[in-house]
Amino acid sequence: MKLWPILLLSLLPFAAQAVQPGEHIASWTLLDQFDEPYTLNDQTQTLLVARSMDAAKLVNAALQDKPKGFLEARHTVFVADIQKMPALIAKMFAVPSMRAYSYRVMLDRDGRVVPRYAGDADKVLWLELHDGRVVKQQQFSTAEQLREALEH
Repeated sequence: MKLWPILLLSLLPFAAQAVQPGEHIASWTLLDQFDEPYTLNDQTQTLLVARSMDAAKLVNAALQDKPKGFLEARHTVFVADIQKMPALIAKMFAVPSMRAYSYRVMLDRDGRVVPRYAGDADKVLWLELHDGRVVKQQQFSTAEQLREALEH
């Protein structure tokens, strides 16, 4: 009977662990809003993670009026968690509206990437990377702060 608590705990989904400086981030592949694949690689210098619509809106506001290729020129990748969005809404409205953005959005439709990175749902997680390893981690709660960080 003492094994039941251990067995039950093993069945719970694992909570995201905060990535630590020096830790290597495992590669993944996601489709963007145009259904084009992108695989995280060692050239990526910044990973932006939005866990909610509010966080994604911060990124959109920070990138408003930025030219096409702005993120790519900075070796920055943006991942948005859309797993909680109803599939029909995502397919019919949300993803088509994202096609007007001047930047790529890697869409985590199944929740297999974003949960790897701990952070507040209403903030944008910024992971600074070097050769696939985390150098620095921070969160942004305003578009102005994020815009300023992206411009430096």
